[in-house]
Amino acid sequence: MNHLPEAWGRPRDDIYGAYDHQYVSASNPNQHTTSPVVTGTSVVALKYNGGVVIAADNLASYGSLARFTNVERLKQVGSHTVVGASGDVSDMQFLFDEQLEQLIISEEYQNDGHHLRAKHIYSYLSRVMYHRRSKFNPLWNVLLVAGWDDGKPFLASTDLLGTTFSGPALASGFGAHLAIPLLRRVCPDEAAVANITREQAISVIEECMKVLFYRDARSMNKYSMSIISGEGDKVEIEHRKDIQLKQQSWKFAESIRGYGAQVV
Repeated sequence: MNHLPEAWGRPRDDIYGAYDHQYVSASNPNQHTTSPVVTGTSVVALKYNGGVVIAADNLASYGSLARFTNVERLKQVGSHTVVGASGDVSDMQFLFDEQLEQLIISEEYQNDGHHLRAKHIYSYLSRVMYHRRSKFNPLWNVLLVAGWDDGKPFLASTDLLGTTFSGPALASGFGAHLAIPLLRRVCPDEAAVANITREQAISVIEECMKVLFYRDARSMNKYSMSIISGEGDKVEIEHRKDIQLKQQSWKFAESIRGYGAQVV
């Protein structure tokens, strides 16, 4: 027998000939990704009186390396919905470019005047995520679905386990720890949405993106924002690309004892 570590228990090739791997190929289990490599971080969203604001930065990190700096993680789906994704970028592209794109093509092909609203998109995505989880091959993403449904703003989330929930203020990734307290300061519950204006919602989201840039090592100072506003059945989606944060000067650190080459 061949007792070398790479071929324990197999017959020796020099005596019995080359080993035929076809005998064992059928019994090998399927293996799936359990540790995403290229990932995106937080998505932040907030309802206001008349719509929803959602934002995500444009960085895709290769491990801890800030590798890709122009990856948009927000996608408009149909005429009523914007989906934001954090987590594995390849799984996000599969959802955006194949699953959702094909869904919209199939729906619009009917040409019956009916359009998928935010709740329909969310229901579809939650079932896709749960289906993949049940096959032990999950899509490693957390999705935020923002849009307009039945004459009011809609915001909900689903993750790689198919867990579903909704709320007036949601965030994924590191934003679930840093941005949620800032969002709940102005929107503690669903009743507070009626008192939040469009300008206030945009200002709070901008503040969240600034905090995440300074505190999340996997974020950057360039991000995208979508503003979904509606009135009755009329919906308008404004998408702002490549928004640049106004960075704070770090010159104050020179006066801090222990910073840099100082003589104490």
